[in-house]
Amino acid sequence: MGIVVIGSLNMDMTVRTLRAPEAGETVFGQAFALAPGGKGANQAVAAARLGAEVTMIGAVGRDAFGEQMLEIMRQENVNADYMMRSETEGTGVAAITVDAEGENRIIVVPGANMALRAADIDRLEPVIRQAQVLLLQLETDLDMCARAVAVAHRHGVPVILNPAPARALPAEMLRQVTYLTPNESEAALLSGLAVDSLESAEQAGRALLAQGVQGVIVTLGAKGALIVNDQGCLHIPGFAVQAVDTVAAGDSFSGALATRLVAGDTLTEAVSYSGAVGALTVSKRGAIEALPTLAEVERFLASGHTGKKA
Repeated sequence: MGIVVIGSLNMDMTVRTLRAPEAGETVFGQAFALAPGGKGANQAVAAARLGAEVTMIGAVGRDAFGEQMLEIMRQENVNADYMMRSETEGTGVAAITVDAEGENRIIVVPGANMALRAADIDRLEPVIRQAQVLLLQLETDLDMCARAVAVAHRHGVPVILNPAPARALPAEMLRQVTYLTPNESEAALLSGLAVDSLESAEQAGRALLAQGVQGVIVTLGAKGALIVNDQGCLHIPGFAVQAVDTVAAGDSFSGALATRLVAGDTLTEAVSYSGAVGALTVSKRGAIEALPTLAEVERFLASGHTGKKA
């Protein structure tokens, strides 16, 4: 069944402004856009555009946004046969502010995303059991995520967990994760250590290994990524691009990582490739609309772009 993604589907409402407002302040924006997103949907589409076979598990409301999200999954060749429709909650939405530097601030109203519960995972166990990789994030019910990780672990299915938005995680859940892909702030929260350099990222990664995670890949933005596992620590340099919007960068990285691991890449190869995918994502505006295709990534790499320290 290839990659099974369990996660959120949101309609993103994005405002672009020169700078984010301070508390109590009103500022003018330059543009507004309505576009599909949600970390689960982003990761599913990222993997599908790179050629992976992808099944999406999540929930939307019985509303216009829900219909649009399901149609987008179908258009992107993502299997939506196991999607749920909530009778009581609307489709999730995200309010996103993007400043002139491309940095984003996001408020998520989960809505139907929280309707997928642990009991639903029990029903979907046959789907998870057939996966080559299970990919999750944390915009959904945490108990449900923990159950999904446990089911995958029981059947020997590798688990990639992108721990965003950052929150404390059960110890048993962490012990069943194959690859954890936090950014610097998420690594800091999960490890209890400040992360502001390669050295501190390594310390955080080792702290997470001590909690039972099999491998940690700390994404470092323009500086690339840091692999920390029982074989040691390896810095994979980033790609030099002009960032215009960091929305979905971590999602595209995780989707690409799952894709390349399923394709048989080594972890180092997969992380380097995923860095290229993330770089292409931040060079365009938006979430799903910014996710690169396989052909775009191949052209990017063929043009001589290589990982380099930013």
